[in-house]
Amino acid sequence: MTTTAPAAPSAVAPGARLTFGRILDSEWAKIKTVRSTVWTLLALFAVSVLISWGIAALAASDVAKDVAEGKKNDAPDLLTVGVAFGQIAALVLGVMSMTAEYSTGMIRTSLTAVPWRASMLTAKAVVLALVLFVVGAITGFCCYFLANLMLDAKDVGVDLGEPGVIRALIGTGLYLAVLGLFGMALGVLLRHTAGAITLGIALIFVVGGVVGLIPGRTGDWIAKLMPANAGGQVMSVEAADKMLQPWPGFAVFAAETLILLLLGALLLEKRDA
Repeated sequence: MTTTAPAAPSAVAPGARLTFGRILDSEWAKIKTVRSTVWTLLALFAVSVLISWGIAALAASDVAKDVAEGKKNDAPDLLTVGVAFGQIAALVLGVMSMTAEYSTGMIRTSLTAVPWRASMLTAKAVVLALVLFVVGAITGFCCYFLANLMLDAKDVGVDLGEPGVIRALIGTGLYLAVLGLFGMALGVLLRHTAGAITLGIALIFVVGGVVGLIPGRTGDWIAKLMPANAGGQVMSVEAADKMLQPWPGFAVFAAETLILLLLGALLLEKRDA
């Protein structure tokens, strides 16, 4: 993926006080001036919405048949199914928000302008989380409306007011925001784009499924606590079998991400740029 160097932090005028608000402005300038940010967010939106729409279109007839036969209505599971594929873009954006500075050498400029490293990392996290939450929530609602058009055509549409639907759509934004922070934490820990993305993909897509093969209650609990398994439930209208309920699962994912960010902040303070 092609990137450009983030915009250099604005110099603070002599005598001006370096406030957290100014650090936020600097981080916002960085993220919006990197070309890959726009393309990554567009990929997140397009992949999630198009796949949700396509799968709903293909599966609507089968869902209607199952409902007519008295079986479980799987329509709610199709509303945001495409986000499972689009989420990789949020992870990548989170990783690159940190590693791009190391690859371009901009990190030295950033730490010279903002010597309080924890403040810089906090501001970067706030900006990234807000951007991904807004884009994620918009993506969730667009997935719902387009997928539901296909389901409504077969009389198995899901009303927006049904229990869990609004929570799942807003939860899409929340999950993607924390997933981006998870990627950022890996980026600051590893300081290497390919390595952090590879590790993140492994944890989200591979390890979370493999640990479910561990027999007994131990395997069940490890599977429940894996980042995507725990956090992803907040995007579902109904929690998956043997998984944590949406809000407890999201809290576990947020706590895991916070621990990684705190460890990253500690290493950022100790390491040379």
